[in-house]
Amino acid sequence: MALYSLPPLGAGYMFLLVSLFLMKFATDVLLIAPAAMGAIFMIGRIWDAVTDPVAGYLSDRTNTRFGRRRPWILAAAIPIGGAFVMMWSPPENLEGAAAVGWMGVAVLLFYTAMTAFIVPHNSLGAELTTRYHDRTRVFGVRQVGWNLGSFFALGAMYALTMTDTVRTLAREQAALAAIATVVLVVLMAVRLKERPEFQGRGGTRPFAAFKDVWSNPHARLLLFVFFIESVGGAVIGALTIYFSEYVLQTPDMTVWYIVSYFVAATASIPIWVPMSRWLGKKRLWFFAMIATALGFGSTFLLEPGMATHLIVIAAGLGVAAGCGNIVGPSIQADIIDYDDYRTGERKEGAYFAAWNFVFKSATGVTLGLTGFALQAAGFEPNVEQSESSKLAIRSLYALFPLVCYVVGGMLFLRFRFNEAEYAEVRRELDARR
Repeated sequence: MALYSLPPLGAGYMFLLVSLFLMKFATDVLLIAPAAMGAIFMIGRIWDAVTDPVAGYLSDRTNTRFGRRRPWILAAAIPIGGAFVMMWSPPENLEGAAAVGWMGVAVLLFYTAMTAFIVPHNSLGAELTTRYHDRTRVFGVRQVGWNLGSFFALGAMYALTMTDTVRTLAREQAALAAIATVVLVVLMAVRLKERPEFQGRGGTRPFAAFKDVWSNPHARLLLFVFFIESVGGAVIGALTIYFSEYVLQTPDMTVWYIVSYFVAATASIPIWVPMSRWLGKKRLWFFAMIATALGFGSTFLLEPGMATHLIVIAAGLGVAAGCGNIVGPSIQADIIDYDDYRTGERKEGAYFAAWNFVFKSATGVTLGLTGFALQAAGFEPNVEQSESSKLAIRSLYALFPLVCYVVGGMLFLRFRFNEAEYAEVRRELDARR
């Protein structure tokens, strides 16, 4: 579990910095139009429709003496670092279409390399144990690593907002993060062993493998719920910095809002693991969704200068997010065993490819919507915003996720695969083996 949690330190750093600051870096420093960046993120999601399933299927089918997941994780290390450096190090003489092209290529390369890492890494987490509640522990430890990386990203973002040489500092930080991430990924890939009994049991045909994912009723419902939830949750990364600076007018407090969120999310993980045993995974995650909806909705009432209120709300959102971040993947791993029961194949890669695609698609939808909505509302960088622009930011940050989480929670009430049913499936699988 300790080895497994190492790479998320680097991945968490990179993903949060990209989610929180790349849009603002592009619009305010590189002077790229918000709609152009929104289009880049949307195109990236279309590209993910190809790369995610390919990575999942090939990962399932890989059969080497090093396992089927670790070769992919190891191969992705250097491309991840290189693409991350490219995003934050555009040549200073680039402008206009050239700057848009550079950023577009960098974003596509980054998400492609991350797909080659994240899908096998998540799949490996589902394989580490077959015990119902131990899976929550595995993904809890993974989330701790991811959140710790996110803390470093917050420090990097704070430094970028305080410096007059944003380009230089961004380039230096990206290089250090790339080196550290490559080292952590290589260390895990070399030292961690895979379960031999799962080797050579991936889906035999790619389209059939993903058809099995879609025909699994538990997985299909969960994918809908996770997409809706992720669309709403992505506003934290896409809009917190805009909401803080242009609505609350507290740009110096932005990092502290996000720190409050991640501290609460990380600190709550040891609580959620035993509570999932007591209340059950489904009930716990449902309550977290509704709490998240209410938390986001309450931010619509905030007025300029109400920094303390947002810190408290952010902490509450972080506690709820800590639940979804570990219970969600744990339930997904249980559903994969159900697929093994139905088909006799181990398709962790196909399932987590679908999961990863849904997450990145949701993020892309939110980032794309943010870019187009800001431009349509008359957003102008680095100046006092119009009332229509402020209303657009406020609505996207508060009302949009409120609706998403309520709808997702209501759908999730229809989920039926519980601990008792999983125990029956597990007994049959053990008997077959």
